[in-house]
Amino acid sequence: MAKVTQDHLNVNGTKFTIDDSWLGESLLYTLRERLGLYGSKNACEQGECGSCSIMLDETLVCACLVLTGSAIGRDIKTIESLAPEGSLSVIQQAFVDAGAIQCGFCTPGLLVTIEDFLDDNAEPTELEIREAISGNLCRCTGYGRIVEAVRIASKASTDMEGAADDGN
Repeated sequence: MAKVTQDHLNVNGTKFTIDDSWLGESLLYTLRERLGLYGSKNACEQGECGSCSIMLDETLVCACLVLTGSAIGRDIKTIESLAPEGSLSVIQQAFVDAGAIQCGFCTPGLLVTIEDFLDDNAEPTELEIREAISGNLCRCTGYGRIVEAVRIASKASTDMEGAADDGN
């Protein structure tokens, strides 16, 4: 069995040394079990539910489908990177305001997905929002409150950008 010894993962701006991991273990396992970053959830382990969504070199991926060995030296961003500890990002606050969190299992993957989506589409339509989150399964909410949270976050982000532009 091939082992990875003394390799580094760049996670949320921090370089982590991974000692004695198996090349074939999933990045999700490494993030949760070796690095103690429990935000990304382990659900289907087949890339079908989106609970483990992360950013890998600015591309949205399911961490359960990425081998740790293939992530060495690449830029990894998890749910923990969205806001400094003790504060909320715009989308996290919007989820609270819209009541879009129920059991919370799907929430981290949705938040990462939506953060990435809003970076590219600041004022999405409902259809665009639903398409963007279609890879994230939620058994509790029926998606209505999640869509509303994206609208709230979109408006808040647009308002913040407008205020910043007015100040220049």
